[in-house]
Amino acid sequence: MWGGRFGQGPDALFRAINDSIGVDWRLIEQDLDASIAWAEALEHAGVLSGQEREAIGAALEEIRAQARAMEGPPTDADAEDVHTWVEQRLIERVGTLGKKLHTGRSRNDQVATDLRLWTRGAIDARVGEIREAQRALVALGEREFETVMPGYTHLQRAQPVLVAHWCLAYVQMLERDRTRLGDARQRMGECPLGCGALAGTAYPIDREALASRLGFEAPCANSLDAVADRDFALETLDALTLLALHMSRLGEELVFFCSGEVGLVEMGDAFSSGSSLMPQKKNPDAMELVRAKAGVIAGQRQTLAMVLKSLPLAYNKDMQEDKAALFRAMDEASLVLRLVAGCAGTLEFDRSACRSAAGGGHANATDLADALVARGVAFRDAHEIVGRLVREALTRGVALQDLDMQTLRGACELIDAEMVASLSLGDVLARRNTFGGTAPRLVREALLRWVEVLDARSTPT
Repeated sequence: MWGGRFGQGPDALFRAINDSIGVDWRLIEQDLDASIAWAEALEHAGVLSGQEREAIGAALEEIRAQARAMEGPPTDADAEDVHTWVEQRLIERVGTLGKKLHTGRSRNDQVATDLRLWTRGAIDARVGEIREAQRALVALGEREFETVMPGYTHLQRAQPVLVAHWCLAYVQMLERDRTRLGDARQRMGECPLGCGALAGTAYPIDREALASRLGFEAPCANSLDAVADRDFALETLDALTLLALHMSRLGEELVFFCSGEVGLVEMGDAFSSGSSLMPQKKNPDAMELVRAKAGVIAGQRQTLAMVLKSLPLAYNKDMQEDKAALFRAMDEASLVLRLVAGCAGTLEFDRSACRSAAGGGHANATDLADALVARGVAFRDAHEIVGRLVREALTRGVALQDLDMQTLRGACELIDAEMVASLSLGDVLARRNTFGGTAPRLVREALLRWVEVLDARSTPT
């Protein structure tokens, strides 16, 4: 590729750090697509004849078929990267004509284009996997619609919620992840091809037509920025990091819920493992690994950020490290999303244990305070009154609503049997009836909205 200027070949150690074909081989399809489009642009610019362009295009399609038949990157080729490998194969097929294809093109604008094309496709695939994870969680919410579970703050039982409401919390997180990836995709809609190494090309390339041919909305407006820009990769990694953090929270909660101390959920055998020593163990390893992948993906984001830090314009070889970070993060995010979607369908909630836990911990204390407020007691006073009653219930080892009426009225004479009766789980849930709350009516409506959204593959309003 560049040997004319040099009197000897590269040292083996330099090749070990420089050659990237084992990583960037994943760009083979995008490199071929961009090369075919570039050949067409060269024809329109008068550099290639129609016959030459046809011969190059046919040869590139033969190379595509060859690459698809291979099990992985070539191990015996003297090519430092995927672009070199394609050019070598092209020259093998069409001879000197193959050397014309790189006219006016640099590997700098070439790889910037290939990576944008690949990332756009990868984002589309992740969005599809997000939708599948959302569908699995909505289906779980529909199946467990009648199941009540404790909601937590500080890992202490706080207030009862429907399991479906809990499922929809993660559906909402995933929706934000989907839109963030979509935003990142929008900002990689400009095509770098035709910017050359850094200063633009000297040939009359129709960059608007070239961008359109490759599915971009427009050509990049500044050649220096075009070849130096990896914002799109870093922004994608930012979105993937948030996605991974959300799924890590889900993993942590399921690990907690599956524990013997809590015992609200059992995970399917296909997503659990045992112990090499203890025959009784059933470990939620799938969700523990989902939890861990957040660190792996966040690490890739940090890797790329540090590679890009302080780089001068335009292209620098440091940027070769962008692909390994982006590829691994995409792979891990895909695995996490598919694992969550599969695992969700195997979750078995212990409905009796869930209901018992939801009613424990005096989770209806706020409702008694609210009832006193409805009778004219200032909330802070009601809070103190109920707090004293909770302390008494803890001392006696009974539920708040099981305290005798004499004790209840001793704390506040406004408390009566009707107020106590309203402390049932059903009543507590039904009162959370403002938009976004866990009242069954609202959760049913939310589930129906999401079913419609996921069927239509549209964005909820």
